[in-house]
Amino acid sequence: MNSQLKLSQLDRLSFDNRFVRELPADPETDNSRRQVIGAGYSRVLPVKAPQPQMVAYSREVAELLDLTPEDCESDDFLQVFSGNRLVPGMYPYATCYGGHQFGYWAGQLGDGRAINLGEIINSRGQRWALQLKGAGPTPYSRMADGLAVLRSSIREFLCSEAMFHLGVPTTRALSVILTGDEVIRDMFYNGNPKPEPGAVVCRVAPSFTRFGSFQIFTARRDIELLKKLADYTIRTDFPYLGEPSKEVYISWFEEVCRRTAEMIVHWQRVGFVHGVMNTDNMSILGLTIDYGPYGWLENYDPNWTPNTTDAAEHRYRYGNQPQIAFWNLGQLANAIYPLIGEIEPLQKAMNVYAETFEQSWQSMMGGKLGFKVYEPATDDELITELATLLQLVETDMTIFYRHLAKLDIRLASDNAGEENLIAAVNAAYYVPEQLTDEYKTRMASWLRRYLKRIQADAMPDEIRQRKMNAVNPKYVLRNYMAQLAIDKAEQGDFSVVNDLLELLRHPYEEQPGKEEFAAKRPDWARQRAGCSMLSCSS
Repeated sequence: MNSQLKLSQLDRLSFDNRFVRELPADPETDNSRRQVIGAGYSRVLPVKAPQPQMVAYSREVAELLDLTPEDCESDDFLQVFSGNRLVPGMYPYATCYGGHQFGYWAGQLGDGRAINLGEIINSRGQRWALQLKGAGPTPYSRMADGLAVLRSSIREFLCSEAMFHLGVPTTRALSVILTGDEVIRDMFYNGNPKPEPGAVVCRVAPSFTRFGSFQIFTARRDIELLKKLADYTIRTDFPYLGEPSKEVYISWFEEVCRRTAEMIVHWQRVGFVHGVMNTDNMSILGLTIDYGPYGWLENYDPNWTPNTTDAAEHRYRYGNQPQIAFWNLGQLANAIYPLIGEIEPLQKAMNVYAETFEQSWQSMMGGKLGFKVYEPATDDELITELATLLQLVETDMTIFYRHLAKLDIRLASDNAGEENLIAAVNAAYYVPEQLTDEYKTRMASWLRRYLKRIQADAMPDEIRQRKMNAVNPKYVLRNYMAQLAIDKAEQGDFSVVNDLLELLRHPYEEQPGKEEFAAKRPDWARQRAGCSMLSCSS
C-alpha cells in the first residue's frame, strides 16, 4: 500500500512534451548508430539498470518537480530515474545536433549518452526537461556505449548544484544513481582501460537546446527544420519576444548574446573553468551545461585548463573563456543567418555580447573588490596590476579575495609595513618561498593603493566585507574535494557526496567546523589523477 502511494506521486508528474509534439521525429525506430536526417530527435529507450542504488539527490531540484524527500527515497524513484521504468507521459528520446569541437566542425554529434524522458509542467507552471545521462546508447552514440561511470556522474551532480548555489546560471541535477553495471573506461585515453561502477545522473533544465542544435540543420541546408526549431525555441523559451519573425529572430539572438555574456562573467567571478566549450556544449538559454573536465582556479593562472585533451593548445583556458564564447556565438550567427538574410543585425547583436560582458565584468570586479561603483579611470589599472601580481607567485584565487575582505581599512592611515599588509592575504600563497622582497614590496604597494581606493568610498569595513563576501565564495568544488567523494563512493560510502552537497549549498557562509574545505589544495592533490588534469571521460 505504501509503495503504491509513493508510485502515485511520480504518476502525477504532468508531462507536456512540447518538443516532440512540434518537431519532426526520426522515421527510423531502430537504435543503430547512424546519420539522422530531417529530424529533431530519435525515439530511444533507456537500458535497464540491474541493481539501482541511490547515491544522492537534490532536495531543491526535487521541489521544482513537486517531489518530496519521501518520493526521492522510494524504490519507485530509483526505478524511474535509473531508467528502469517509465511513468505515464514519459516519451524518451535523444536529440540531434552538431557542433564545433576545439574549433573544427565535427558534423553530427547529438545526445550520445543522454536520453530525455520528457518535459513536465510543475505546479507553478514552470517547464522542466528531465534527462538521464549514462542510460545507454542512442543513434548518436557513434562508437561509444552511451553509459557513464560513477566518478564522472558524481562530478556532474555536485557541480550542477554547486554552481546553482554560487549564483551561476546552470542546468541542475536531481539525482545520481548507481546502476549495478560495470563500465569499461580508459580515463586518460592512454591505453589503460578498466572496469568502473556505472551510474546515471538525472539532469534538469528548462531546455537542453544548444548552439549546435541549430548548426546541424544549416550545415545540411535544411532551412525548413532550422526555422521550425528556432520558432519552437522562441515560442517556448522566449515567448516575451513575440511571435517569430525576422525582427524577433534578431531580438532573440541579441538575448542569447546577452545571457551568454552574463554567464561567462559569473564563471570568471568564481574562477570556474569549463574545459570543453565546444558549440555543442553551449546552451541557448545561457546556462552552464555539460560538466566534464571542469575545474576551479586554485593557483591563479589564466592559461590553465583542466582538460587533458586541450593540454597542447589551451584553447579553453580560463583567460580565454570570454573570447571563446564570442567565437561560439559567431558560429550560431552563421547558423541562423538563413532566417535573417543580413549580416549587419547579427554583427550588432554580437556587439551586445561585447558590451554586456564589459559592463558586467566591471560591475563584477567592483563587487569582488568591495567598491561602491566601478570607476574605469582609476580601477582599470588597479585591477590590471592585481592580475599581474596574482600570477607572479602561486596564489589561490578563492582564498585571496575572501581574505582581502578582511583587510582593515585603518591600515591605510597607519603607515603599515609590508609584512603587516601582506599578512592579510598570506593564507592564499602556496609557496611562501616565492615571496621575494621585490614581490612583497610590489604587493604592499598595491594593497596601499587599494586601501586608499576603498577609503575614498567611505564605506564601513563591516558593510564592505559583507558586500565582498556575497560575491567571493568561501567554498567551491575543488577537484580534490570531488575526488575524495568519488574515492569513498567507489567503496560504497556516499557520505562525503552528501556532506559536500550540504557544504556547497552555502558557499558564501562561514560554516564553522568546515574550514578544512576552504583551505588551499593539499600538496598530495597537485598531480593526482582527478585532482588536477581531467579528460572528457572524467
